[in-house]
Amino acid sequence: MFELTQSIAGGLVPASAPRALALGAPSLAHLSVLDLAVIAIYFVIVIWIGFYLKSKSNTSEEFFMAGREMTAWIAGLSFVSANLGSLELMGWAGSAYQYGILAAHWYWIGAIPAMLFLGMVMMPFYYVCKTHSVPGYLKLRYGQGSSTVAAVSFAFMTVLMSGVNMFAMAEVMKIVLGWDLSFSIIVSSLAVAAYVALGGLRSAIFNEVLQFVLIWGGALLVPILGLIEAGGWNGFKAKLAANIAKGVTANGDYTHMWRSMGHFADNPMGIHWTGIVFGLGFAISFGYWTTDFLVVQRVLAANSLRSARLAPVIGSFFKMAVPFIVILPGLLGLVVLQNSDGSLMHLVGENVVAANPGAGLHSYNEVLPLMMVRYLGPGLLGLGITALIAGFMSGMAGNVSAFTAIFTYDIYQPHIVKHAKDEHYVLVGRIVTIVGVVISIGAAYMVMHAAGIMDYVQALFSFFISPLLGVVLMGMFWKRATRAGGFWGLLIGTLTSISLWAWVHFDPSALRYVAISPDAKPMAEDMYRALWSVCTSVLVTFIVSIFTKPKTLAELNGVVYGATKLPTEEPVPFYKNEWFWTVIAIVIFLALNIYFW
Repeated sequence: MFELTQSIAGGLVPASAPRALALGAPSLAHLSVLDLAVIAIYFVIVIWIGFYLKSKSNTSEEFFMAGREMTAWIAGLSFVSANLGSLELMGWAGSAYQYGILAAHWYWIGAIPAMLFLGMVMMPFYYVCKTHSVPGYLKLRYGQGSSTVAAVSFAFMTVLMSGVNMFAMAEVMKIVLGWDLSFSIIVSSLAVAAYVALGGLRSAIFNEVLQFVLIWGGALLVPILGLIEAGGWNGFKAKLAANIAKGVTANGDYTHMWRSMGHFADNPMGIHWTGIVFGLGFAISFGYWTTDFLVVQRVLAANSLRSARLAPVIGSFFKMAVPFIVILPGLLGLVVLQNSDGSLMHLVGENVVAANPGAGLHSYNEVLPLMMVRYLGPGLLGLGITALIAGFMSGMAGNVSAFTAIFTYDIYQPHIVKHAKDEHYVLVGRIVTIVGVVISIGAAYMVMHAAGIMDYVQALFSFFISPLLGVVLMGMFWKRATRAGGFWGLLIGTLTSISLWAWVHFDPSALRYVAISPDAKPMAEDMYRALWSVCTSVLVTFIVSIFTKPKTLAELNGVVYGATKLPTEEPVPFYKNEWFWTVIAIVIFLALNIYFW
């Protein structure tokens, strides 16, 4: 294509300099003064937002739920942005390099049906009962026991997930600037701790909307320039096919989503369509988007039931578009990233990099920053790096704010100090924010032992999110589900998932039983493990409920379909109706899957 230049140590060097990565160079680039100014301004703005909103976060309702004053658009953008951290930006870009366009399943079948189901079906119950959390809903439906199990497991998961975001941000700083990993982790964690502890959820939401704009503005140029260099989508496919034919790229179908799903061995991910449809499309997707308090909390902050229902629908349109700035750069990296000698660059697993220090190896997770340095010049690189930082801080803040609310409302208040003043719980929330950040720092170092960010993340989801889905669905749609059924269903479902993981970890031959094929790869194993945990939680809840006493119909008002009178909403023009936009979202979702079949 053409040679871009990058400012390094005050001079200009060819864009091929990034290829020195393969030779073990300490960093890709040094940012220009303009780049550093862009990043510095961003940090000043996010911390200023925290100070500005501190006066609006004095009560528990304001600190933990943003006063329930968010419009549908603000809640919807925050809903998507809370999920647009390292999980999206680096994790799925790396997975796209590793597995191809199959990674887009996590944006489409792995998100859209569940987001629409949350808005149209489940949101009325979460919103009407005015719960502060999903464990709070379980307390209303099943009692304190189930709520505590869910709160403890979810609190544990959120700090681990926050660690993912910290690690990913530190990776970007290490790759692009050569900064020390520990220094980068501490800088990012201090910034997040400051604005979440000051402004609570309101501060997190406002920053997430800002971060959403920055992410799109900073990352959009990379796929555009990458496609130009590759010769468009058809040119990319031709170059990829040529590389596969030469043996320089692993064989596999990197450009189709469904046609290679007939057998585990036919696609790079080593997964069958049943794992995608039932494991991802149901067990993990519905578990995450409908019961993960990190995202549900944002919708609960909406100012009305209609806004709460419309927010996930609005979010679904942006979610379907995110692969353009995440999946596409990872795919393009398969054909455009080169070493200094002109040979194709080969990225490897994070565990391989950690096992070979000084070898100049680079992981799948580094593909997006590699692409950024390849294409973005002074000023634009600063904007691109700011976009990544914004995404990571969004993910960190989302998990930390969720951890704070869960711990304070569902662990501290019911079990430690039950009847304190409101100001006391706000103070505890601010202290727990700091504690959560400290624990997250430790979790960040655990990620180094995973092959890729998404392998680590999907394992966590299968442990803690999927079992919760089965119990919530049984409680919300079956009047006969009992307190004991919910408790044992959640507990045994969670233990089942962890036990299946341990079984395969210590006996790899067990993979043929857990993932129904010896050809399955780690991501496929996560999908099936999540499915078995949902099935277990549903079965145990059903069996135990049959032999125990249910609540009366009056006690189920507000928490179960068929026992709750939902509020009626005033009629609005069709273009403001949530059902109209739901249908539009479904049509676009089907069209995308058919086009990339």
